[in-house]
Amino acid sequence: MRRTRGVRLAAGLLALGLGLAGCGSKNNDSGSSGGTTTAGSAAAANLKIGLAYDIGGRGDQSFNDSAARGLDKAKSEFGFEVKELEAAAGETEAQKEDRLRQLVEGGYNPVIAVGFAYAESVGKVAGDTPDVQFAIIDDATDGVDVGKNIANLTFAENEGSYLVGAAAALKSKTGNVGFVGGVNTPLIQKFEVGFTMGVKAVKADATVQVKYLTQPPDYTGFNDPAKGETAAKGMFDAGADIVYAAAGGSGNGVFKAAKANTKLGIGVDSDQYNQPALADVKDVIITSMIKKVDVAVYDFISSVKNGKFVAGQKVYDLKAGGVDYATSGGKIDDIKAKLDDYKQKIISGEIKVPEKK
Repeated sequence: MRRTRGVRLAAGLLALGLGLAGCGSKNNDSGSSGGTTTAGSAAAANLKIGLAYDIGGRGDQSFNDSAARGLDKAKSEFGFEVKELEAAAGETEAQKEDRLRQLVEGGYNPVIAVGFAYAESVGKVAGDTPDVQFAIIDDATDGVDVGKNIANLTFAENEGSYLVGAAAALKSKTGNVGFVGGVNTPLIQKFEVGFTMGVKAVKADATVQVKYLTQPPDYTGFNDPAKGETAAKGMFDAGADIVYAAAGGSGNGVFKAAKANTKLGIGVDSDQYNQPALADVKDVIITSMIKKVDVAVYDFISSVKNGKFVAGQKVYDLKAGGVDYATSGGKIDDIKAKLDDYKQKIISGEIKVPEKK
């Protein structure tokens, strides 16, 4: 049951007693904009970190696990108390909001929300508790989750996806590749746009099959390996020999289909070749589009610890080292020089990768 606003205020005052008060403004450019806060060493030593995962949670071998690595690093280095909560499939907006309020009312400050699905709830809870500092991964929606106590941590997924798209085209023997998106949202469309552009840069007449597993408000497409496997098999049957999975835990099914059909897959978010739970299918993973959520989470916690919280949007792009492609397994060693050439052209601005179709 949700507690009263009086309890929320008390939690906020407790957080204020820790000396953490954020201010700043949103900025859509790479880097950050906004004010910083200063916290004493005693306050920093007593930080309690709350983190709310997206669907799939810790153990998805992808997006959430990347966030978990950043949290684990901060906990190991700084010794902070942490509390982790996880989203459930099909939950309501009120349930997301209650999860964040549970962390705030437990004295956790800062609070990190992993995933754009928390945009509305972060905006509401942060507005009610201005002395608690929040971060949201993957969203900076105007008028929704923008505030003086919110850091919006976003990524140039389109740029990283361009590189693995180029890798797919260079490695494909059929000139036919696939893209499996977890949920058809603007964020995942960024992956698709970048991937397709990268493929076409190498081979203009290549075929790119596209399939989204679910449509909003159904977000189960991020954690349904069976749907991922079915979608990938359909693509392989239609001539694709490499499929890129931007689908969270559902990507596990894509790799399973690739293995069963003697085809190849491309991972996302984490370097999925090195994920222990994917050891049985690692031999089909030629690369992954690495999205360094772990770096963003660790950087955010460090900024709060050091009294340098900055509100507003920070973009982790190729230039900032926020996205990249993986080389584990050596399956793309022969094309690495070509991929690095594309990478440098994106960083220099010679190649501009759009976010939308």
